[in-house]
Amino acid sequence: QVQLVESGGGLVQPGGSLRLSCAGSGSILLGYAMGWYRQAPGKQREWVARITRSGSTNYADSVKGRFTISRDDAKNTVFLQMNSLKPEDTAVYYCTAGSVVTPTYWGQGTQVTVSS
Repeated sequence: QVQLVESGGGLVQPGGSLRLSCAGSGSILLGYAMGWYRQAPGKQREWVARITRSGSTNYADSVKGRFTISRDDAKNTVFLQMNSLKPEDTAVYYCTAGSVVTPTYWGQGTQVTVSS
């Protein structure tokens, strides 16, 4: 069993940056692909970024070049560095752990609001 806890969300102005963290417990994250999803008000949840066990990364086109996913397996933590934030990035962001294709475990989410 894996428990995931996100942190680092908040209110930021357009063009600003935030760094989300996802701390894992109950099981080491080394054996899982990790990901970030988000859900904006009134919209379906969408995939944002993924990092495999070997460190390969993939991004949704909407965040490519602005967001960076990374992992620190020694600290059982995954990060999402978000730069050049836009109002359309406003959403609840969720951390996941599972296979490359299918998330198995989800965190409770952290709110990111981009507004002036």
